[in-house]
Amino acid sequence: MLKLFQNRAQGQTGNIQWVIAGLGNPGAKYEGTRHNVGFLALDLLAQELDATVNRSRFKALCGEGVIDGQRVLLLKPQTFMNLSGEATREALSWYKLPIERLIVLHDDISLPPGRIRVRAKGSDGGHNGLKSIIYQHGSDAFPRVKIGVGMPPRADYDMPDWVLGTFDAADGRAVTDAIRRSVSAAREIITHGTASAANLYNATDFNPESR
Repeated sequence: MLKLFQNRAQGQTGNIQWVIAGLGNPGAKYEGTRHNVGFLALDLLAQELDATVNRSRFKALCGEGVIDGQRVLLLKPQTFMNLSGEATREALSWYKLPIERLIVLHDDISLPPGRIRVRAKGSDGGHNGLKSIIYQHGSDAFPRVKIGVGMPPRADYDMPDWVLGTFDAADGRAVTDAIRRSVSAAREIITHGTASAANLYNATDFNPESR
């Protein structure tokens, strides 16, 4: 009887099938910055799933939810951006999940505000969070949803100042819409696969007249 009870308890608390990580920097000074849109996307997903991301584990804040019958771990690394891979590696190792079961939501300066792009794998593109994840896992074969934050206005603009800066009103509206679609794209990856999510969301632009 005790063994049966233990098995049931493990089944209720385990069985994580996906890890969704939103990238950003912890702390109030970074809230609302371009580099933290991954955190914002994860917060929105948690809200939709009625999940609370406040449990400290895997060098991250964690929560759990269910998407299309599959249990997901919501992960906000608290190591700062350039060490994000430590949290994702610990989480996947604990749940014995392959790298393909990690979905990463992150900012991308190469995309204009209002655009998102779904990719099944790829290089870090100069993004320190992705660079850390690829290094820690020894693979770039994880799906990611890129959320456009735009390029600096001048070639000599300091990049750290840009990504740690905040949005003006117009870009803020566009990015808010992109965050909403990035969450839908992450759900689509789990439900119907990365290729389906890319087909649905990669060509979609923000329409300011819709707001």
